[in-house]
Amino acid sequence: MADTSIFPNTAVNLGGLTLKNPVMTASGTFGYGEEFAGYLDLNRLGAIITKGLSLEPKAGNPPPRIIETAAGMLNAIGLENVGICAFLEKKMPFLSTLNTAVVANILGETPEQYARIAEIIDGKEHIAAIEVNISCPNIKAGGVSFGTDPGLAHEVTSAVREKTSIPLIVKLTPNVTDIRAIARRVEIAGADAVSLINTLMGMSIDIATRRPNLGNVTGGLSGPAIKPVALRLVWETVQEVSIPVIGIGGIASAADALEFLIAGARAVQVGTANFVNPGITVEIIDGIVSYLAQRGINDVNDIIGTLRI
Repeated sequence: MADTSIFPNTAVNLGGLTLKNPVMTASGTFGYGEEFAGYLDLNRLGAIITKGLSLEPKAGNPPPRIIETAAGMLNAIGLENVGICAFLEKKMPFLSTLNTAVVANILGETPEQYARIAEIIDGKEHIAAIEVNISCPNIKAGGVSFGTDPGLAHEVTSAVREKTSIPLIVKLTPNVTDIRAIARRVEIAGADAVSLINTLMGMSIDIATRRPNLGNVTGGLSGPAIKPVALRLVWETVQEVSIPVIGIGGIASAADALEFLIAGARAVQVGTANFVNPGITVEIIDGIVSYLAQRGINDVNDIIGTLRI
């Protein structure tokens, strides 16, 4: 019988970013962190990833911006945020009181904008890493997403890498023919880790009015519906790159998180589930610990990438 009295090591390393456990919050689903302080102990988390931050404040898309779907939701928030300077002035003072890694998610419409935000962040105390959202449209290239073109993904990653020495995570979009090609290019460009997947593009129609349910017409699909797709893409990407892979997509339980870890993800991000249960991240952490303890596994790293084919 396994010794359930042990308390396993849950620390993981993501390309120089050490986390106390592999559970992170997904950008855009956890606000700036403080909004969830009344629902859970934020110091229990492996990392808090901020809402996406642009160079200037963004108002986002017109409403309606969220619609429920079968086993998930569509969102078209439009990357609304306070901007990097207001974030550092008004949001970081609270986050800096926590004993939890803070990862700044950044976005832009040109490589220069990404680079400038990274330059502003570089050296700021209490920001442990940067996550680059490359699902944004490149206005210089006619609106094509940085994340759908290997060359553009490489360009923006390189631009950010030149401006900062802190760990750099690049968040990949699944709306491509081969996500592995993008992962390889951002690794070459200097990424320390990749996180995947971002949302899948979808839409919803009100049959009574024959109008889209989202003001933006289309939006990003997230939640349990996308988990099998995300899990497959994570597993494939792990085979292609030497840098850590962070799994995202439909994680709503410890069992979900463990699937991603077994597939080779070094950590996971929890997103849509936060809207259903604001305390779900801590429940997932506790569930991972229980799983390890019940099996006499002393270190979470011992299950990472152990899928038996």
